[in-house]
Parts: sequence; structure tokens; C-alpha cells
Amino acid sequence: MKQELFYLKPNVIIGPLVDRWYAWTHLISPATAAMNVVNRHLKIMNSYIQSPQIHAAAVRNPKMLGGPFMDYNGQRVDEVKQLREEITTKQANAIAFAAAVKELDKLLKGYPKGLSLEPLYDKVPDILKGYVELLYDINNNASFRFFESLLYKSEFYAKDSQSVALWVTNNDERPFCLSTPQLDEEHILHLQIPFDHAGLDVLSRMKREAGSIDEVAALLGVPEESRALFDTFFTKQEHPRYRKYEGDKARMRYFGHACILIETKEVSILVDPLISYYGYESGVTHFSDIDLPDQIDYVLITHNHQDHIVFETLLPLRHKIKNIIVPATNSGSLQDPSLKLTFENIGFTNVIEIDELEAIRFENCTITGLPFTGEHSDLNIRTKACFHIAIDKFTFLFVADSRVMEARLYQHVQRIIGDVDVLFLGMECEGAPLSWLYGPLLTEDLSRENDQSRRLAGSDFEKGMHLVDIFHPKEAYVYAMGQEPWLEFISSIKYTPESKPIVQSNMLVAECLKRGIIAERLFGEKELLYDYEQQAVAAAL
Repeated sequence: MKQELFYLKPNVIIGPLVDRWYAWTHLISPATAAMNVVNRHLKIMNSYIQSPQIHAAAVRNPKMLGGPFMDYNGQRVDEVKQLREEITTKQANAIAFAAAVKELDKLLKGYPKGLSLEPLYDKVPDILKGYVELLYDINNNASFRFFESLLYKSEFYAKDSQSVALWVTNNDERPFCLSTPQLDEEHILHLQIPFDHAGLDVLSRMKREAGSIDEVAALLGVPEESRALFDTFFTKQEHPRYRKYEGDKARMRYFGHACILIETKEVSILVDPLISYYGYESGVTHFSDIDLPDQIDYVLITHNHQDHIVFETLLPLRHKIKNIIVPATNSGSLQDPSLKLTFENIGFTNVIEIDELEAIRFENCTITGLPFTGEHSDLNIRTKACFHIAIDKFTFLFVADSRVMEARLYQHVQRIIGDVDVLFLGMECEGAPLSWLYGPLLTEDLSRENDQSRRLAGSDFEKGMHLVDIFHPKEAYVYAMGQEPWLEFISSIKYTPESKPIVQSNMLVAECLKRGIIAERLFGEKELLYDYEQQAVAAAL
């Protein structure tokens, strides 16, 4: 008897979780995960258990958007208590690790400045021995670095804390992801499987290729009592098919936020994937996952922030990504985990690191990594890169959230790569304070003044115009503003016409238009075609 075949519904979310918290990169790398468990998750849960109504009131206050407040309307306290106990037990190694990091940091700060650090190795907390190297910078400030690859092979990599939640979404409404764990809901199926599980690729393929529900359920280990819910995630109706671009131009498609797809008939390049779902009504016209190629040749990651690396998008795309390019680092510093190690440990086998001014060439295309400054609260972080893409002689420059701290840096770059045809720059120029993202990694309290002065901010009008003045683009697009509704659960951003990023980006767009440069602040979706072959011929002549 022929087996019935089904498609995964287009609006099924495959949501990676760690201890029921939204999975982002700092919950993968063992060192940053430990610090977030102790200094973010447990702190928020303890606060909610103690004062649930304060959290409920804060969530309703627009000024508190993105704050450390759990969004359960002051309810479900017993479930939060239970989750806290489960995490405390399961993550005992992480809790001990975080305490040891704080102890080591205190030890180094109390050590006579400039003396050899060798005698301190005996005093390193026992659980960190063999995993850290003690070192000075050239001004004799003592610090340490992790042998991060070893940590992934140790008891500190809590792979058994990983799980995947499946549910059908009908809208973009979700609690802010960094402050609210995902408790049990009738419509959500939780699978206790790691992110590198092969069954996720099989499940994801079923959005385009019909398959057996029984076979994928068995592969994923779906419990019999959950089969009825699991079966509701599938349909016999085939989804609209993706039509490969076969034109003779370069097609640019904007998918929202910082996500751009560049396609020619030979190659596809996807930058900072964050894709909305197909299959539910939205007030914003937008491309979705049905508009992605069946094979993505290169995925480019600009930097290690949760709105630019979205596992909820990347894991379902894993089976179709040929190569993923990430900024290079092996610093081992707490604030700067390796993205290559992160992706390899969640099942990506095709990760390529790229350094500043390093180029990757294929077909008629070149991808070059460029310096990325600012937007990281003055922390020493190497995992960030702007990208220059040349198709023949036609060029795109993706500056992402880079804040132009010193214009002469990009003058030096321009002398090497020349002018660009199309510029994409981020202008979220207010930015959250340092502690919003990196607070859990700090071992000492930061003054409010220092915290507020060191922000995760992109370029304002003046700094953005440096890029326009230096690279002389024919087109300039403001992007990565976090405005689309499917971004709110990650970015918590809600602008008004008076918001500084809107005012500043309006000024930049107006100035570009005044100069005869095509300019726009992107929102929702955008498609443009570029005649790169004609450009190449003109350049040759």
C-alpha cells in the first residue's frame, strides 16, 4: 500500500530553546552560556517569583520594552519555580563555572600588577584548570582567555539542555525573547533533542518535499501521546514552489531588518538571515521562506548579536546552505566566543571564517570581509565584519550596524576596494546600554553613567554620511532598523516619528536624494535588479 505523503505547514515554527529559554549564540558557547544561566535566567526567575506583579506592570509599560521582565501577567509562578529548580539541577556545572570565573577575575585584579602570572596557575579555581590561559595586555592589565574548543568537549557544554519547540503561528506576537522562557502550552510540542539532530533537517525539507509523518515522527522521537498535536503541523496541500532566478541581472531582495538575498543565475548569497513565515495574515507585505532558493550558496553573518544570528531561521535552512561565512576569531575571551565553533557544534559542517580584507572568490563573484567598528559597547570583540560583494564589476557594501568611529578607517578601505554601487547601512543610533546584552558576562557592577554611555548603537546622520562621502554609492539604503513586526520579540523596538533613529535616517535619505543618490529606508520588502554584466562591459571598455 502506497504511503500517504504530507508537507510541513508553512507557518510552523521550529524554535530552538536552551532550558526553555530562547536559544541565541551566547547560550551555545559554554562560557557565555554559564554566565547567562546565572546572571540572566536565574536572576529573572528569582525576581519574578518574588514580585510577579511588578513584572506584569513593567511589561505593560512601553518605556520598559526589552527589560528583564517576564511576560506571564503575574501568573504561573509555580511553573516558573519548577523550571528554576530544573535548571539549578541540570546546570549545576554551569553555575559552578560562573562562580569560578568570578573568583578568577577577583584573583587577577588583586594580584600585584606586572609580576609574572605563572605562580597564579596553582590558584586558578580547580574546575577552570586546563581551560584557561592567564595573560597580560601590553599595559600589564591581567586577564585570561579560554581554550574554547576544549570547553565544548567538556561537561560544561550542556547539550542535554537543548530542545526544540514546534507550533503553528498565526501572527507576529510573542513575548520579548531574552526575558521570558517558554512554558508548556497546549498548542506547543516540545522535543528534547539537540540542535544538531538530523531529524530537524528531514522535518525542514518537508516544507518543500512531501514526506511521511510516521517516519519523521519516529526520527524525532515524538511521544505517542503527542502524535495528535504533531500531526496537526502537516498538510497535504503543496506550497507555492520557488522559481529559481534565471535572469541576466543581479537580483536584490530585502526580507526585513538586515536580511538581504543577492541572486544571479549562477549564485545565491543570503546576508544575516532572519526570515518571516509564510501562511498567516500580516499587515506588512514581505518576502518569506517560500521566497528562498532551494540551495543557498553562501550565508554571510556580520556579527554576533541575536537579531543577526537567528537559529529559528538558520536551523530550518541548514539542509540547503552550502557554505556559511562568519567573522574570524580565536581570542578565547569571554565576550567574544567563536562563531565557527558555535555553528559547528549545532550541526553546520560548512563554516568558513573570514578576516578583515580577506576575500573568497567563486564564479564571477568575490566576497571580501571589511572592518566593522562600534556597536559593541567598546568591548574588545573581533567577531564582526562588514561585507563587500562584487559580481563582476558591480559592487554591494553591507555595513550592518557598524558605527563609523573614525572616518579615515573607511578612507583606507576605499583606497583598496574603490567606490561601491549600492550601500546598505544600519542607523539604529540610540542602541541599548552595554548591560542589556553583555551584562551577564560582567563580574563587577557597572555604574549607571558608564553603562548608559557605552551603547549598542549604529551610525547617526553624520557618521552615516561619512560612508556616503567616502564610497560615493549610486544607491544608499538604510536597513537593520528592527522595525518589522516579526522582529519585535527579538529587538523590542517600537519607533515613533520623533525617535532619533527615524529622524537621523530621514536626514540621511533626504541628503542622498538631494545629491541625486537613490536612497530609502527599507521596510517590509524590496526587490531590485542590477545589470552587472553591462557594468562589467562598460568597465572593460
